[in-house]
Amino acid sequence: MSTKKLGEWSATAICGNDITSSCLYVSALAIVAAGQYAWIALLLVAAVLYLFRKIYGEVVGALPLNGGAYNVLLNTTTKSNASIAACLTILSYMATAVISSSEAMHYLHHIFPYFNVNIATFLLLLFFLGLTIQGISESAIVALIIFIFHLATMLLLIGSCIYFVFSNGIDILLDNFHLPVKSGSILTAIFFGFSAAMLGISGFESSSNFVEEQKRGIFPKTLRNMWIAVSILNPVIAFLVICIIPISSVEAHQNSFLSYVGTLTGGKWLATLISINAVSVLSGAVLTSFVGVNGLIKRMTLDRILPNYFLKENKRGSTYRILILFFLLCCSVLLVTRGQLAPLAAVYALSFLTVMASFAVGNILLKLRRSRLPRPDYASPGTVIIALLAIIIALYGTVKTKPQYLVTFLQYFVPSVLIILAMLMRKDIMHFIINALQSVSKSYKKYTLTRQRTLNRSLTRLYQQNFIFFSKGDDIATLNKVMMYLHENEVTNKIKIVSVLDKHQQPDPKFLADFDTLDRAYPDVDMEYIILVGKFTPELVDDLSKKWNIPKNFMFISSPGEKFSYRVDELGGVRLIL
Repeated sequence: MSTKKLGEWSATAICGNDITSSCLYVSALAIVAAGQYAWIALLLVAAVLYLFRKIYGEVVGALPLNGGAYNVLLNTTTKSNASIAACLTILSYMATAVISSSEAMHYLHHIFPYFNVNIATFLLLLFFLGLTIQGISESAIVALIIFIFHLATMLLLIGSCIYFVFSNGIDILLDNFHLPVKSGSILTAIFFGFSAAMLGISGFESSSNFVEEQKRGIFPKTLRNMWIAVSILNPVIAFLVICIIPISSVEAHQNSFLSYVGTLTGGKWLATLISINAVSVLSGAVLTSFVGVNGLIKRMTLDRILPNYFLKENKRGSTYRILILFFLLCCSVLLVTRGQLAPLAAVYALSFLTVMASFAVGNILLKLRRSRLPRPDYASPGTVIIALLAIIIALYGTVKTKPQYLVTFLQYFVPSVLIILAMLMRKDIMHFIINALQSVSKSYKKYTLTRQRTLNRSLTRLYQQNFIFFSKGDDIATLNKVMMYLHENEVTNKIKIVSVLDKHQQPDPKFLADFDTLDRAYPDVDMEYIILVGKFTPELVDDLSKKWNIPKNFMFISSPGEKFSYRVDELGGVRLIL
């Protein structure tokens, strides 16, 4: 990634293209599910999103590091739990990229029906691979142009719809409201409409996955801007559509719904403009996926969940191997589905909603386990519980509507989780393979000895990684918790306990005695106690990282209090474990 930080509108555009592109399809989805009450369902979605503004603001304000739900769970619970959230997020991004690029090419195909949609989808993914490899700042310029064009087009459509209603009256609106409710009752209709309409806020989580690339104070502004855009566009368009089109004809025009509305209200020129806009903004959603997944996988690699191979950067500072991996995954999905993307829509819905639920759970854990950590915003417990219940309702509604969606989702989710868990358990897997090789017959002795030596060298490299815990003179119970966390979440047998003391300050004799006791309790771990004279600052962390060749995300601290002089992100990725 480029070192140049993103401003308010550049950052908003990157994540906003994803979430605001939802108006191209979510109005139709909501109307099909909830009929004349779709606009109420969309207003409820906007209300839920407002609650999540607070939830995201608190979590990312307290832990302003890339990774989204993965980041908060990593700093409040175990690495394996965080990795599951990461899998869900990556699946969501894969589905977003492939669906958005394919739909964009379908819209383009309506204007120029002279090309193969699947080949064009591949080329669009390839284009955004090249663009993101060039760096995030260059990507942001393209995203901002797309975002402004999209908002201008949607405002033009809304104006055209309002003029149409004033010119033709509200007879269609009255007829639609006199129709019997499709689901039997108004509440049931709103429930299914709400579940369908929740897809309209996919992309809201994207900003948290590249927060480190944003200037300080920009993140909450991106949340506000996205919320305003979605809260206006989606309900207003749905209500105006009910004023213009009989509900019975909505489902037949779902694929290019707003182009159809544009034809009715403004003519062919407006429909063509909307189609061009759809191509550009859906392409912007593809860009969001590349940028978001890059920040997430980079963070996972730094935490030794994935191989360091992916951290290689080009001259522009882009981790191009991560981007190429994501591109290949998207292409494989496109190849396997042969352009039939209905199964991916299921993965998209369920993975996105589960990521949102993970964020709400992470917020609760942050309150319980990191209560001392300073945060610029605060979501009340009631807010978090209501938001989490809303997501659970939407998940239930999605599965209730199409039960086969859950099976499809699990077919994608389970293999990805197994791969990540295998990476987390590679120490145990290597030991098992070594033991298995030792039991192989003598006729394969030469081969097995070579494999054993290779695996042993890999294990040695893993174990030799040093970790640091910055201690403020903690008691033996606290130090033991640190050792237990390392044992359960990391592969190492080396740890430095570091105390940073003032010039005339001496370590507590009780602490020294506790350290000796703990050292004897963990004979397989090389524990070293180091006293440094000075102040605990980001500069000290940076110096120690370079001097001892220890990445900053392998350094741990307890949750700092309000009196702590620095924000967590200023420490460069130092993790909270207590």
